[in-house]
Amino acid sequence: MKLFQRKKNPAADIEDIRRQGRLPAHIAIIMDGNGRWAESRGLPRNAGHARGSENFDRIATLCSELGIRYLTVYAFSTENWKRDPEEVRGIFDLFRKYLKKSCDEMLARNVKLRIFGDTSAFPEDILALIGRAAELSEQTTGMQVNVCINYGGRDEIVHAAKSLACDAAAGRISPEDVDAAAVEARLYSAGVPDPDLLIRTGGDMRVSNFLLWQIAYSELYVTDTLWPAFSGEELCRAIISFAGRDRRFGGYGKSSKPRR
Repeated sequence: MKLFQRKKNPAADIEDIRRQGRLPAHIAIIMDGNGRWAESRGLPRNAGHARGSENFDRIATLCSELGIRYLTVYAFSTENWKRDPEEVRGIFDLFRKYLKKSCDEMLARNVKLRIFGDTSAFPEDILALIGRAAELSEQTTGMQVNVCINYGGRDEIVHAAKSLACDAAAGRISPEDVDAAAVEARLYSAGVPDPDLLIRTGGDMRVSNFLLWQIAYSELYVTDTLWPAFSGEELCRAIISFAGRDRRFGGYGKSSKPRR
């Protein structure tokens, strides 16, 4: 059963979705296909990452304009260290450039920025930029962008489990205190609501160790479009698809909310 009447104009659909309160509050994206996009054009893989970074900026701006409250993107996984060192260096150079630009523009654009992942191996200049972005985020009230870099879903859960074990060993908590809320409080995403919609570009039908705890009830949208070519129009199609679904959360329908 359709939950709203679709129109020929996607912008009108989005406005209907907003009016009905069916806009996803949190969108997560696996930005896949940068390397394939470049290789299909005879370009080095890092040229695809550069184009993908530009597209991320465009999509993030559109999400903010649409009223999305949280956007989480998968930039570099714990497994991506296996790639060619030159490609890895190129990705981190782009990350450094993005952080510098964010620090220059965050207040004007009224966005927040958080980094999800193990930052212990990051160079000092990147750590300094992350710290500066965190300070600026305290002064903004708009959409929060979460960039997952050196991130893995299993690694995140292990990190939370170690934190719980340390607290238990120190007598700060008892085994009876360990519940879902205690785990969530120790995830990189602590304080951020779970994604409503998970978008994967590039056509692969897997979640690739991304937000394994958080996407338990996320709606999935997979497109064959490679990330550098993922357009604002396709983002709107993903949101329209999301709005037409009945999110049951294990219940009987009517988009009932999950228990927390």
